[in-house]
Amino acid sequence: MALGRGLSSILSDVEEAYDKELNRDLVKDIDIDKIIPNPYQPRTYFDEEALSELSQSIEKHGLIQPIIVIQNKNGYTLIAGERRLRATKMLGRSSIKAIVANLEDKNLRELALIENIQRENLSPIELANSYKELIEEYKITQEALSNIIKKSRTVITNTLRLLTLGDDTKKLIEDGKLTQGHAKIIVGLKKDDEKMVVDTIIGQRLNVRDTENLVKRLKNKSDKSSNLDNIQQDYNDNLSLLQVAFSNLGLNCKINKKKIILNLKDTDEIKYLIAKIQ
Repeated sequence: MALGRGLSSILSDVEEAYDKELNRDLVKDIDIDKIIPNPYQPRTYFDEEALSELSQSIEKHGLIQPIIVIQNKNGYTLIAGERRLRATKMLGRSSIKAIVANLEDKNLRELALIENIQRENLSPIELANSYKELIEEYKITQEALSNIIKKSRTVITNTLRLLTLGDDTKKLIEDGKLTQGHAKIIVGLKKDDEKMVVDTIIGQRLNVRDTENLVKRLKNKSDKSSNLDNIQQDYNDNLSLLQVAFSNLGLNCKINKKKIILNLKDTDEIKYLIAKIQ
């Protein structure tokens, strides 16, 4: 699907469907049993406690915002409002208020991605995967995606960088045990360092500022260690060059730890060495 007719127009379809929500004449009650989930739904984690709270809100105030579906041969396919649908099911209700949108089935995957991005219902990792899928599907740049979904390129870039984290770290982010603020700080660390920092965050319940300080100390320590390694390497290289130089002079030279040992046979060799040095 070309970008001209694809991503931009789908986004318009979403906005049009949302506009219809203002027209209550278009809202109808639909049997919940006839609604199937969008098979391309990028959201994989639903907080049970949050769903319970939403369910209580719906029971008390009613469903303020209808879900959006499209019609299929056997009923309806959900487009927007999976949390609302799940919360309504928890109440044991048989029907739900919905708007039937006029959208093509081939747009379901893209629509699910964009709907969630626009509504900001995804976890940071799910959001990063959605950005990645849209960029790869439409072969567009981050800048182009930024213009289409109205989010800054910096936000998109930083979110995509979360995908470089280890699987265990990403799982903690998806489960809400590690915030996006924490995650941004540890992106780019070596895997061993990443695990150590994550374990410390969880174990000591570090906030974002404390995590920044921890990572800063870790990087400073790494830089100092790297400098010491470089100094040691230079020292060893110079010792090797000195040993070669003495050997070229025909002198027996050995290196013992930090000592240079010259085995001079007689006074003549000593005079010879002094003459060469001078």
